[in-house]
Amino acid sequence: MKKLKAKKETMLAEYDFSSGTKGKYAKLYKQGTNLILLEPDVAEAFPDSKSVNDSLRALASIIQVRSKALAAN
Repeated sequence: MKKLKAKKETMLAEYDFSSGTKGKYAKLYKQGTNLILLEPDVAEAFPDSKSVNDSLRALASIIQVRSKALAAN
């Protein structure tokens, strides 16, 4: 059986995690993420995430109404 070589210390001295909080974002990470990258021309039309969400909700509502109307015919 081969002996494993000791791993060389790779952490630089200037990295100080002594005051860090373990698991600070674990709860959020567990819930999952949903990031979407917008193309630059689309991003120009929306100043912030609220405007994107509002627009997508309005579009989703229109799609639902039209889908129900088409299904009824």
